[in-house]
Amino acid sequence: MNVRVKETADETRERIARTAEELFRRMGFAKTAVADIAAELGMSPANVYRFFPSKNAIVATICGRCLNESEAEVAAAIADVGSPQERILAAYLSIMRYHKENFLEERRVHDMVLVAIENNWEAIEAHKARLCDMTARVLADGIAQGVFVAHDPSKVSRQIQSALLRFCHPILVAQHIDEDQEGALRESLRFILRSIEVERSPLP
Repeated sequence: MNVRVKETADETRERIARTAEELFRRMGFAKTAVADIAAELGMSPANVYRFFPSKNAIVATICGRCLNESEAEVAAAIADVGSPQERILAAYLSIMRYHKENFLEERRVHDMVLVAIENNWEAIEAHKARLCDMTARVLADGIAQGVFVAHDPSKVSRQIQSALLRFCHPILVAQHIDEDQEGALRESLRFILRSIEVERSPLP
C-alpha cells in the first residue's frame, strides 16, 4: 500500500508558487486568477489564501526564488577559473542571460516581472548589494594579483553595477532584446576595467 507523505507548509507554498508561475507563463499574469491556480492544484481558492494573502504575495515568493537562482549562477561564474576580468564578465553575462532565458523570451510574464520589481524593492536592493559584494571580492583578488591598481573594491563594484544597469535590469534588457547585448556588455565592461588595470588585459 502506498502511503502518501504529508507535505509541510513550506512545501505546499512552493508547490503553489511553481504552479502559479507555470500558469503565468501559459496564460499571462493578468489573466491568471487565484481561482485558476487553485483549480490547477485541485484545491479551493480559500486553501490557496491560507498560504498566500494575494496573487502579489505569490509573485514575491517567485521573485525570491529567482533572485536566489541568479545569485547562485553569479557565484559559480565568479568562482570559476580565469582572470579577474573574465570572472567579472562571466558574472554579468550570467545575470543578463538569466533574465533573457527565464522571463524576457516569454512576453506573457512581463507583467509579473513588473509586479515583482514594484513590490519587492527591499529584497531586490539586498540582492544587488550581495552581487556587489561578490564583484568586490574579485576586484580585491585582482589588486592582490597585481592586475588592478589599488582602489576601494566596494566603491568600484557599485560603480560597475550602476554603469551596467541596462544589462542587469529585466525591463531594460527587454527593451533592447533584439540588440547584441552580449557584445555591448563586453565593450562596456572592457572600457570600465581599463581605468583600474595595471596593464590593459583584453577581455575574451
